Amino acid sequence: MNLSKPKIMGVLNLTPDSFYDGGKNNNLKNALQKTEQLLSEGADLLDLGAYSSRPGAEHITEELEFERLIPVIRAIAKEFPKAVLSVDTFRSGIAKAAVAEGADLINDISAGAMDPAMFKTISELKVPYCMMHIRGTPQTMATQTNYTNLIVEIAQYFAEKIQVLKELGVKDLVIDPGFGFAKTLEQNYELLGKLEHLKILGQPILVGLSRKSMIYKLLDTDAEHALNGTTAANTIALMHGTNILRVHDVQAAKEAVKIVEQVGSTINIL
Repeated sequence: MNLSKPKIMGVLNLTPDSFYDGGKNNNLKNALQKTEQLLSEGADLLDLGAYSSRPGAEHITEELEFERLIPVIRAIAKEFPKAVLSVDTFRSGIAKAAVAEGADLINDISAGAMDPAMFKTISELKVPYCMMHIRGTPQTMATQTNYTNLIVEIAQYFAEKIQVLKELGVKDLVIDPGFGFAKTLEQNYELLGKLEHLKILGQPILVGLSRKSMIYKLLDTDAEHALNGTTAANTIALMHGTNILRVHDVQAAKEAVKIVEQVGSTINIL
C-alpha cells in the first residue's frame, strides 16, 4: 500500500460494548452490511476489533475474542476478497488465526506489552504491524498520565520497540500515538499539535481520533454528535503528517483528505 497519499481505515467493531457503535455489528449479517458500507464509501482498509479497549472495558478471554472475530474474517474474505483487513488485537494467538483466515495487518494497542510473544509472531507471519502507545491496560490506563515530556517519552517508547522489531526482521511498521490511551484531554491536544515531531521515527503514522471523548467532552456533547469535531481534528492530524486515519465515518474523512491535499498542493504542507 502506497502511503504517500493518506489512507482511510474504516472501523468495524464486533463488540457489544465499544464506546460508539458497540452492539451494532456483532452478528454476521450486520458486520457484512457494515463492511459493504465502509468499502462503498471508499475505505482503503478495514480494522476489525473483537476486544473493546475503551477505558475500563471488560477484559474478555481469548476464546471469546476468537469466536467474535474469526467467522467475520472468513465471511468478509469470501464476500469481499479484495478488501484489505487489519485486525485489532494484542494477542499473538488471535493474530496467527486472523492472518491464516486472510487478515493483512495486525493492529496492536499494546505494542507487544500485553503479549510477550507478539513481536516474534509478527516476524514469523511477515505481515505489517501497527503498534500503539499506551501505558498499562485499558482497565488501568486512566491512572497513568504522569509525563515529564509527553512527546519525547512517546518517541522513546516507539524508538525502542522499532529497534527490537527491525532486529527481528519486521519490515512494515506503522505507529499510532494512542489518542485517549493513558492521556488526559489536555495531553491529547498537546499531542495533536505536535504530531509531526513523531515523523523523526521514520515510520507511517496512524491516528485514531474518531468520536473519542477528547472531542465530545471538549465540545460538551457525546460520541453520537461528535462527527464535526472529529473532522476538525482529523484535518489537523492530516496537516501534521498523518498517513492513515482510523475512522467510523469514512466519507467525511475522505473529504477531509481531499481538502487538505488541495491546500497542501499550494503551500507544501504535506
